[in-house]
Amino acid sequence: MWGLIDCDNFFCSCERVFRPDLERTPVVVLSNNDGCVVARSKEVKKMNIPEGLPYHEMLQQYPDSGIVAFSSNYSLYGDMSARVMAVLRTEAPAVLQYSIDEAFLDLSDMSCDDIKEWGEALCRKVRKWTGIPVSLGIAPTKTLAKVASRFAKEYPGYKKCCVIATED
Repeated sequence: MWGLIDCDNFFCSCERVFRPDLERTPVVVLSNNDGCVVARSKEVKKMNIPEGLPYHEMLQQYPDSGIVAFSSNYSLYGDMSARVMAVLRTEAPAVLQYSIDEAFLDLSDMSCDDIKEWGEALCRKVRKWTGIPVSLGIAPTKTLAKVASRFAKEYPGYKKCCVIATED
């Protein structure tokens, strides 16, 4: 089995770790020189504000939206990514970092009676130890794990972990 762990709205989540008062506030992170929106919280995504929108246009089009904007801080994002990966290495047999906010977990040698329960616990541990919310998809292939991760992120009933274990 493979797992794909994906940090939820990673750049915005990193900023919120140090500003917990913004937990439900719409947040964007801007590109270098604050030109465009490069990351959006789920609240901003619900407002249909597109990624890549020039910041000055966002200010004009959404003047009373309450959006909090941050300049990008790649040192912070790299540090927080390293922290997330370190937590994953405490629990998963093998971690293959895929991007700054995603990693595949090789679970083939793992003996676990209830992998769903383990996955939910892993997501809670990452959140508790780093402040970063994550979603986990588990499936027989990396591609299906990516699909499962999307379901884990979008549907609260999965409790941040979706397992695709059978053809059904």
